[in-house]
Amino acid sequence: MSASVNETEASAAPAGAPVDLAVAGPAASGAGRGKLVLRRFLRNRAAVAALALIVLFYLLAFTYTWYSPWAYDELDPTSYLLPPDGSHWFGTNQIGGDMFAQTMRGLQKSLTIGLLAALFSTGVASVVGAAAGYFGGWTDRIAMWVVDLLLILPPFLIISILSPAFRGKTWLILVGLIALFQWMITARIVRGMTLTLREREFVKAARFMGQPARRIIAKHIVPNMASLLIIDATINVGVAIITETSLSFFGFGVQAPDVSLGTLIAAGSDAVRTFPWLFYIPAGFLVVTVLAVNFAGDGLRDALDPASSRSRRKERKRVEAATKSPTETVSAGAVS
Repeated sequence: MSASVNETEASAAPAGAPVDLAVAGPAASGAGRGKLVLRRFLRNRAAVAALALIVLFYLLAFTYTWYSPWAYDELDPTSYLLPPDGSHWFGTNQIGGDMFAQTMRGLQKSLTIGLLAALFSTGVASVVGAAAGYFGGWTDRIAMWVVDLLLILPPFLIISILSPAFRGKTWLILVGLIALFQWMITARIVRGMTLTLREREFVKAARFMGQPARRIIAKHIVPNMASLLIIDATINVGVAIITETSLSFFGFGVQAPDVSLGTLIAAGSDAVRTFPWLFYIPAGFLVVTVLAVNFAGDGLRDALDPASSRSRRKERKRVEAATKSPTETVSAGAVS
């Protein structure tokens, strides 16, 4: 009965409504939607290229020790400030450290922190927003009070003040601090969608059948916002990478002897004119990584949400090209 009600709601809802994102229903329907999303994504060449680049960067960052002749914390006493060559592919720094190994290590650290912070912040946003919207009352008031309080606090300043207290401890604390200030706006959006979804018939049917609130939220509320949460997590990866790099640049993030892209950029900023490889190589990896994440996120948004403006423009052009009469085509060719 629940599946039947769910299918009826999904077919009756207008395009772009939250229920359009539902994953409930027969497995075949979910598989069919997954293939449709994949086809939409693959048609976006920029997004596919960006995703391939992100995967390549992950492979390079986590496998560089297999083929690199140097470790990130290994020094070459015969090579100081050496430009890129066959022995040191990205050159060396002021103390003889191999820049390729250090850049790959910094890329590994920045990517890991960005991914974990994005997943954590999106998870917190989905739980807090769905609980506030579903339960209402004091739960909603307290949750939104916390959201409003965190929104008025300056994240960079707060993390900068707190980070010295955790210096020398695990870098996972930095992940928690970054994620702590990334989930509030998404939680508000999730709350608003939950207020709509909790009045749908399939949610009411589950409630009348005696299902507990946590099961209703996990099975009927959150899956209907899967597209939003996936897109939010993708975008948050780039935001978290920029945040971590900025903190590390000013000495509040990853601490020596470990490295990140932020610490490498900070170390090379003073020698940007005399020894440009120290600055431009890690900065270039940072810019390309964030751009690739943003392009992949845009492509994923267009694939999951066909009502987005970019998808509508593409669809309109496709329809116009298909409905163009042969006479108009011949006339256009004659004019040209």
